Amino acid sequence: MTSAKEKNTREKYGPAALVTGASDGIGAAFAEELARQGFDLVLAARRGDRLETMAADMRARFGVDAAVIACDLATPDGVRALIDATRQRDIGLLVAAAGYGTSGDLIDADIATELDMLAVNCGAALALTHAFAQRFAARGGGAIVLMGSLLGFQGVARAAHYAATKAYVQALAEGIRPELRRRGVDVIAAAPGPVASGFAARARMRMAGAARPSVVPRATLKALGRKTTVRPGFLSNLLEFSMIGLPRRGRSFILGRVMASMTPRA
Repeated sequence: MTSAKEKNTREKYGPAALVTGASDGIGAAFAEELARQGFDLVLAARRGDRLETMAADMRARFGVDAAVIACDLATPDGVRALIDATRQRDIGLLVAAAGYGTSGDLIDADIATELDMLAVNCGAALALTHAFAQRFAARGGGAIVLMGSLLGFQGVARAAHYAATKAYVQALAEGIRPELRRRGVDVIAAAPGPVASGFAARARMRMAGAARPSVVPRATLKALGRKTTVRPGFLSNLLEFSMIGLPRRGRSFILGRVMASMTPRA
């Protein structure tokens, strides 16, 4: 059942939401939560077959319209295709959840994979934010959700480049929020800790105490319009609280040790 607050969220930003990275994990959780709140959906990811199955499920369970756009956001052509394919839709909410991580010492990493991650986590997020910020300002309102990470507030050994990409996203959200607020557009960065999703397997990480993906959209949408950053999940809040007052290098040291316990050595 939709609460009054959730109904107001849909009325404020609706009628439709675009969710990238919607085929799995946090993106899929956002899609389901938004459908439950009555948003029509545009689902974007590389796996078109998976998206079609999800879209049919959303239509059947929630009675919303759900469209699918299969695209690879690691490529400029994929980003442009998504922007072009959504021009005629009245989208009021962008959830830029596409992204992935890597782990281990950067010197041992495959540079092609790292550059691909940079393109998705940062380049695609920037291009979509720019395009939809312009649309939302022109339509008189809207909202942008960017996916940061608990690791994005300091450098972190064994996840150096991933943390750097999330630092970019965090800084982008913090910078554009006041710019867009006066144009009627809300911006928030979601900075979760470990989440139980396909992310860990791709990043070759062992996660204990990971939050359910559904925790992220619920906390984020609740804080949208009120906060610049939200830290969904008990572990994310616990780690943040435990590091209050520490200098940046202290935070880096602690999270580097956490990452070392979660990632295998080569």
